[in-house]
Amino acid sequence: MYMIESKGGAIACMLLALLFLGTWPAIMTLTERRGRLPQHTYLDYTLTNLLAAVIIALTLGEIGPSRPNFITQLSQDNWQSVMFAMAGGIVLSLGNLATQYAWAYVGLSVTEVITASITVVIGTTLNYFLDDRINRAEVLFPGVACFLIAVCFGSAVHKSNAADNKSKLQDFKSLETASSFEIENKSSNNELSKGKAKEGTAAFLIEIEKQRAIKVFGKSTIIGLAITFFAGICFSLFSPAFNLATNDQWHTLKHGVPKLNVYTAFFYFSVSAFVIALILNIRFLYWPILGLPRSSFKAYLNDWNGRGWSFLAGFLCGFGNGLQFMGGQAAGYAAADAVQALPLVSTFWGILLFGEYRRSSRRTYTLLISMLLMFIVAIAVLMASSGHRK
Repeated sequence: MYMIESKGGAIACMLLALLFLGTWPAIMTLTERRGRLPQHTYLDYTLTNLLAAVIIALTLGEIGPSRPNFITQLSQDNWQSVMFAMAGGIVLSLGNLATQYAWAYVGLSVTEVITASITVVIGTTLNYFLDDRINRAEVLFPGVACFLIAVCFGSAVHKSNAADNKSKLQDFKSLETASSFEIENKSSNNELSKGKAKEGTAAFLIEIEKQRAIKVFGKSTIIGLAITFFAGICFSLFSPAFNLATNDQWHTLKHGVPKLNVYTAFFYFSVSAFVIALILNIRFLYWPILGLPRSSFKAYLNDWNGRGWSFLAGFLCGFGNGLQFMGGQAAGYAAADAVQALPLVSTFWGILLFGEYRRSSRRTYTLLISMLLMFIVAIAVLMASSGHRK
């Protein structure tokens, strides 16, 4: 199997993982805003997410002089470590599924900021102690503090942007009680009747609401924030579980049984994520949540609108997670949590693809820039704390 041995190689893996993991949520949001049911999107996504793990295992897990390789470990008595890997896959799948609904309520940028910050604060602390403190604490924890500051800015950005949007929609007698009939009739007399609405305008917000799969007008953002915090807790646990699977810090393996290599652990991790996602999303087809329309497995199979984008999102997430784990195994999983600075990437896509923060107030822009600067500092500091696993 191929092993990352240098600090530079580990950082390269983390940076590439940051790009991939910050891009796939934007693609999923794109399909939802175009009206595709999230159940359909997630079923497609989870197929290629698993396929990415299989590709990594059968290539990088089989080449190179290091042993044991991926195929060999499938028949070894290492079920204790396999259970840790699968537990990590389950909580990651639950977190990813939750964020798909949270994006609609509170926006891509805020969702990523809050979940990433919770992940770093809890997950990085757990990984630091699990890795026997190979990362430099005097550098690592100031990086965690930067994430805490970033989440404060993120919350302020959300509050300010929500106020901006409410001001744009002040023609409605009440944003909280606006019905779909009222929205449609109001919009017929504004920019929507003149063609495509300009990004950041009230007409643009209404156009999105009419097209998207998850209707959010008249619903409290508290629902979205609750879902977001649940996702953050799930995300904070998957990396420590994977760390336990590959390094056996609790000495659960029998004497003489090799530890799981990162590729075997990632394969089991992805299998469990696939199974839980398949079960939940098939259930959501027939018993949907949050007011979504009922669907069926036949309708899913016939829905090709946005399927290619969904497949791409799954590949990006799968390869991104694999690269994160490869970097973490080499330089410490606490340092690898630097990839949770993915709001740097997702905010870029949110602005470019979805017009987030267009025509917002100066206060919102000031808070947004402050948030992004804190993430830049955080990722630099966390990567600087990288150690070397012996």
